[in-house]
Amino acid sequence: MNMNTFFFFTSLVFCLLASLFSSCFAGNVTYDRRSLIIDGQRKLLISAAIHYPRSVPGMWPGLVQTAKEGGVDVIESYVFWNGHELSPGKYNFEGRYDLVKFVKIVQQAGMYMILRIGPFVAAEWNFGGVPVWLHYVPGTVFRTDNEPFKVENEYGYYEKFYGDGAKRYVTWAAKMAVSQNIGVPWIMCQQSDAPDSVISTCNGFYCDQFTSNSPNNPKIWTENWPGWFKTFGARDPHRPAEDVAFSVARFFQKGGSVHNYYMYHGGTNFGRTSGGPFITTSYDYEAPIDEYGLPRLPKWGHLKELHRAIKLSEHALLKSEPTTLSLGPSLEADVYDDGSGVCAAFLANLDDKTDKNVVFRNVSYHLPAWSVSILPDCKNVVFNTAEVGSLTSVVEMAPEELQPSVASASKGLKDLKWDIFVENTGIWGVADFIKNGFVDHINTTKDTTDYLWYTTSIIISENEEFLKKASRPVLLIESKGHALHAFVNQKLQGSASGNGSHSPFKFKNPISLKAGKNEIALLSMTVGLQNAGGLYEWVGAGLTSVKIEGINNGTLDLSMSKWTYKTREFEDLDLEVGFEVNFDSNDSKKT
Repeated sequence: MNMNTFFFFTSLVFCLLASLFSSCFAGNVTYDRRSLIIDGQRKLLISAAIHYPRSVPGMWPGLVQTAKEGGVDVIESYVFWNGHELSPGKYNFEGRYDLVKFVKIVQQAGMYMILRIGPFVAAEWNFGGVPVWLHYVPGTVFRTDNEPFKVENEYGYYEKFYGDGAKRYVTWAAKMAVSQNIGVPWIMCQQSDAPDSVISTCNGFYCDQFTSNSPNNPKIWTENWPGWFKTFGARDPHRPAEDVAFSVARFFQKGGSVHNYYMYHGGTNFGRTSGGPFITTSYDYEAPIDEYGLPRLPKWGHLKELHRAIKLSEHALLKSEPTTLSLGPSLEADVYDDGSGVCAAFLANLDDKTDKNVVFRNVSYHLPAWSVSILPDCKNVVFNTAEVGSLTSVVEMAPEELQPSVASASKGLKDLKWDIFVENTGIWGVADFIKNGFVDHINTTKDTTDYLWYTTSIIISENEEFLKKASRPVLLIESKGHALHAFVNQKLQGSASGNGSHSPFKFKNPISLKAGKNEIALLSMTVGLQNAGGLYEWVGAGLTSVKIEGINNGTLDLSMSKWTYKTREFEDLDLEVGFEVNFDSNDSKKT
C-alpha cells in the first residue's frame, strides 16, 4: 500500500467541503502572534466541540443554535475516518456521517467551523478513528514515518515510542498539510516541536501558561475539558461550572485568542463506536449541552455570561498589550489599555481556599477564592467566575407515546411481534477454524464482532478424587482483555473483566466437571478497541493462559491444547429494529 489511501480520503473530504464553501462567503484567514485575522479583522473566538456522528441529524440544528445562544462563535469537530470508509474505497457520507450537511448547518447559523481531519483522532472513539483494516495492510505502522499515514493530533507525548521516525513524521505531516493550500491555518495539538508552518496548540484543564511553538503564533486552546468521559464501573466525572469558567477567564487574561470546549455537547457513542476500552455508550462528558441536547444548567448559563463578558472586553484585548500587576500574594491583575480610553482588566485570586479584598485603581474589589473578575471598562465588574447567577435545572425523563413502525396506529402495540433468539453456547455448525494454542482476539475478528468463542474439551476419569469427595476443581484463566464468560458443559461458571485503566484480567472460579467428556467454552469479548497510546494498534485482546487446578495430576495446562474458534452467532443474523422514532429538532429542548 502507498500514500494514496489517506490522500484519496482527505481529497474526497476537501472536494465535498469545497463544493460547499465555493457557494458561500469565502473568508481570508491569516494570523499573527496575537490572534487569527479573518478578512482583515482580528477575532477572539470561542469554540464548541460537537461531533456530528455522536448525535442524530435531527438534533444538529438545535445543538448548533443552543451553542450560538450560549455565546459560541465556532463549532469544532473531528472527521472520523473509520466511520466514512468502512472498507477500502467504500465511502459513507450519509445519516450521522453526513459531514457536508453538518457543516452547512453551521454555516447557515452564521458561525465558523474548525475541522480536525486526523487521521488519528483519539476522542475515546473506537481505534482512535482509524479504520481497523488499515492495520492489516502489510508494512503499515500507525503514527510514524510510514507511507500510509498522515497529519497528526496529540502526538507530542507519544513521540518517544517511535524513535527517529517520529520527528521526520511530524515534519513531513506539517509540510504535506500546508502544501494543500486550503486557505486556512493548520494546527497540531500538544506538539511543542511542531514546524513553524503550523500552530502548536494546548489541550488540558488549564492552558493560561501555555506558549506555542513559535513566538509568531497565537495562543490557541483546542481542548478545555468541562467534564470527562466515563468508563464502565467508574464514578461519574464532575467539574464545577466555576472551575471551568475560571480556566477560560485565565486563558483570555493571559493573552489567549481561540478557545474550544471539548466537549460542548458530548452526545452518544452509537453502535460499536466506543473506544477505550470500556468507554460507556454515553459520551455526555458533563458538557454544557447534555447528551440529549438540553442546556446543562447552571454550567451552560454560567459560561454564557462569561462569554458575554469576554466579548465586551474583546476590543481592548486585541488592540493593546497587557500589563501585569501584583495585587498581593496569589493576587494579580492584567490590564489591557490602549491609551485612548479603551481599557479592560482581569483581577485574579489564585488562592483556592481564601477570599481576598484587593485595591485596583483606588477602588476596592472582593475576589472569592480561585476566581477571576472581568472588568470590560477597567472599573465595573460584570462577571466573576466563582459567582454563579444562572438557574440550576434537573432533567427528568417523561414517558412518550411512540407508535411502532410494524403495527398500525389504530391497534397500537398489540399487534407488535417479537422474535426471540436463543444462542448456542460454544461451537455450532461448522467451526471457523481449529488451532493448537491461542489466537489474538482482535487479529481474529478484525473488529467485525466483539465476540469470539474459544472451545476445547477434556476427559475426566472416574477415579478423580474430586468426584468422590464432591469437591470442585478450579478454573484459572488469564486474558489480555477485555471480558469473559466461562461455560462448562453448557452451564455458566462465572465471568470476569478488566476495567477502563487496566484491560488484562484473571479469572479464578470453582467449576463443575463430570466423569467423561467435558466441554469448556470461553466467550471472549472486546469492549471497544484501544483509541490512543504509543503503538496502540498493536495492543491485543483474548486468552493467554487456561489451567485447571485440583485434579489427580495436579494442574492441567490447556493453553496449548487444540482449541476450536467461532465468532458469535447473533452478529450474523439480519435483525430488524421493531420501532422507528422520528426526532424532531424542535423537540430538542423538551423535558
